[in-house]
Amino acid sequence: MSKLEFVSPEGYRIDGRRPEELRRIQCKLGVLSRADGSAYLEMGNTKVICAVYGPREVTERRKMQYDKAIINCEFSMSTFASSERRKRTKQDRRNVETALIVKQTFESTILLNLFPRSQIDIYIQILQSDGGDRAAAINASTLALIDAGVAMRDFVCACSAGCIDGSPLLDLNYVEGTANGAELPVALLPRTNGIVMLQMDSRLPIDMFERVLRLAMEGARAV
Repeated sequence: MSKLEFVSPEGYRIDGRRPEELRRIQCKLGVLSRADGSAYLEMGNTKVICAVYGPREVTERRKMQYDKAIINCEFSMSTFASSERRKRTKQDRRNVETALIVKQTFESTILLNLFPRSQIDIYIQILQSDGGDRAAAINASTLALIDAGVAMRDFVCACSAGCIDGSPLLDLNYVEGTANGAELPVALLPRTNGIVMLQMDSRLPIDMFERVLRLAMEGARAV
């Protein structure tokens, strides 16, 4: 695809946004009555639901930590979440990788030492996927943990940015994210500006990397 198909001469993207504009965000807490905390989040057309259980007693005693809580995370995509109708299991590589990213992100953020010999379970499901799934999963998890009253050092806010045909773009949708450009999801703590998650699957020149990273961080702070 050519550059003009992603950014028009007037400076608009394929969904009508400016290059540095976030998609519309909507959220609701307490959507599941049986969970200790839950949240529903929309980032554009990406829709995700998250449930948190705990802190509660560890179910597998061999995993128990005597001085802190452990975090378990499961990530899944609904069969109808995208136009791809391939059923993804919990052991799907992409699902396992995303679950691990979310787990590691919150292991560095939740005050685990306040909950020794316990576990916190985070369940995330993508109901509709239109890009930015990992950022949406982290943002929904933050809201669900807040709803559950779990103590954290700070809120975790996530957003992605990318570079397509030399143009930095914020908060990529599915079409932009699959355009063979570089995408950089970032999660940070707004009060300290500390990065707790950063990923990039493609190479970028260092000057462009800095521009894309700065854009992603600005987007995360705006979230």
